[in-house]
Amino acid sequence: MSTLPTPMADAAIMVRRNLKHNLRNPTTVFNAVLFPLVMMLMFVKVFGGAFDVGGDYVDYATPGLLVMAISYGLGATATAVNDDMTKGIINRFKTMDVSRGSVLTGHVVVTMLRCLVACAAIVGLAFAMGYDPGASALDWLGAIGLIVLLSFAAGWLTVALGLAAKTAESAGLAAVPLIMLPFLSSAFVPSDTMGAGVRQFAEYQPFTPIIETLRGLLEGDPSSGDALAALAWCVGFAVVGYGWAVSTFKKRA
Repeated sequence: MSTLPTPMADAAIMVRRNLKHNLRNPTTVFNAVLFPLVMMLMFVKVFGGAFDVGGDYVDYATPGLLVMAISYGLGATATAVNDDMTKGIINRFKTMDVSRGSVLTGHVVVTMLRCLVACAAIVGLAFAMGYDPGASALDWLGAIGLIVLLSFAAGWLTVALGLAAKTAESAGLAAVPLIMLPFLSSAFVPSDTMGAGVRQFAEYQPFTPIIETLRGLLEGDPSSGDALAALAWCVGFAVVGYGWAVSTFKKRA
């Protein structure tokens, strides 16, 4: 008999279930882990020489690519959540007396694990390409903490999007803005080099302060202003996503 409280034991079961589903789906693995690596090779080796960022391009681009690695796996989460809601799986769990909240928790935890694996792969490839961060051990700890927080927040927001969607296809499309936003930020070029309109959008959208905070931490020179904005956005995403997900789940489950 498990010594864990029932909700925790159920959540652990859901995590194992979702992990198996992810590992058996090569498209999910590619989009979440391999495609960000392809993007990194393309931006650094193909486009990097055309950008003037005042230093090695791999040093500049790595923080943005970490955020992109998180966002690229979110479509799979939204689709998986919607599948559970629309294909009768939740009703089967009800007959098995499974904790209802564990279903959502399982998706969020697996999303976080997938994001962390993708980020670890990005960092490994960055070092192989000559990445030379100036971060101290404390800076690295702060960067890891921000990545975990962003993964947690994005996980809940994506679960909410998946629950709100009517079909699996629309759930995948609902996550597209989260995938595209890093392209319209300071991930690949400084925002002050962009044209009017795009520059203002890049400066005030959620991912730019998160990327700039990661960039500062990894360079050993974090900005308190960017850090506060980054934390505020992450906490806001988490609170909105959690509240929206729980409310929608209670109505539909």
